[in-house]
Amino acid sequence: MQTEISCGPAFAFAEIAVPPGGSVRVEAGAMAMMRGDVSTTTSTSGGFLKGLRRSLGGASFFVNDFTSQRGGLVGVAGTLPGDLVQTSVAGGTALLVQSGCWLASDPTVDVDSKWGGSKGLFSGAGLVLLRCSGNGDILLSSYGAIRSFTLAPGEPITLESGHVVAFDESVQYRIRKAGGWKSTILGGGGIVTEFTGPGRVWMQTRSATDLVDWLRSRLPSNSGNNEASS
Repeated sequence: MQTEISCGPAFAFAEIAVPPGGSVRVEAGAMAMMRGDVSTTTSTSGGFLKGLRRSLGGASFFVNDFTSQRGGLVGVAGTLPGDLVQTSVAGGTALLVQSGCWLASDPTVDVDSKWGGSKGLFSGAGLVLLRCSGNGDILLSSYGAIRSFTLAPGEPITLESGHVVAFDESVQYRIRKAGGWKSTILGGGGIVTEFTGPGRVWMQTRSATDLVDWLRSRLPSNSGNNEASS
């Protein structure tokens, strides 16, 4: 997948070149621009159950396949202000992607869901991850800038769960509270994810969960509106 990324890291925009006879798979609603000979096909990419599993992982039930007979461009952008990064999977490797961070990929990449088990129940970032496997390139989006790490075997790193973008399936992970109940309640600590290498981990420098909490704290409450109307 030949991609040119511009306007990052705050408002990253990717122009994906679709070669003659080629195609690219894009998250529904992510297309911002098309140039040249490009046509669109919308499907569940694997049937109803696969579309349902993918939607449980935070992606759309449907995906769009952009194809071209003579060559063209497809411009894509993430939902929130932030960065884009391109990576790949090959052979038996797979990438686990956090809810809402998969943006586009080669049609040879299989995008499904992966149940996180009971350890995902308290992550605050979704029970089901997207599992990207096969052979090809993947475009990831973030809220804020993207920072990547390559962990050696046994090397740990801990991220606040809302900052996780993606990680190799070879990376082990577990979810826990950031501290004791006292630090969680008084210090604003939340849920963190501990990763242990080998493999790659991507994080985003902002948390969409924190953004929602910030907006909620500044919106007028329903009780206040009811009192004003009475």
